[in-house]
Amino acid sequence: MRVDDTDRRILRYLMADPDLATALLAERAGVTVATCWRRLERMRTAGVIAGRRAAINWRALGWEVEVSLRFTLDKTNPRAFDEFLEAARAVPEVIEIQTFLGQTDVRLNMIARDMRHYQQLYRTQILALPHIQETDALMLIAKLKDSTELPL
Repeated sequence: MRVDDTDRRILRYLMADPDLATALLAERAGVTVATCWRRLERMRTAGVIAGRRAAINWRALGWEVEVSLRFTLDKTNPRAFDEFLEAARAVPEVIEIQTFLGQTDVRLNMIARDMRHYQQLYRTQILALPHIQETDALMLIAKLKDSTELPL
């Protein structure tokens, strides 16, 4: 789908404030409400707008530790990736799973209430994941930039 300057303007305002009513979004983007609504629907149908989500601050809920775990899997088993990913998805504290080409096969981001909780999760949940050949953990110290906005 091709987006024009008007679509980009609508998307910029929508990214800045996803809760904007369509009428206010249209006003800020300089289009009529009907035009704004049609363009939003067209972009939703095309998959440009994938939906709206609530951004929950899990730290405010008492989850103090975030760890990025990198794994190299034993690929001698043809089902290694599938079995590893299936088991990793079952760990509630895993909040993100990514796969890569290169030395690292999979990266998991996980959260824990504190270091003691992380240690318990690591020993009972993470080390129990199948087909791990090598692992490395990176403890998050600070997020210096965390943006979902695109340069439109």
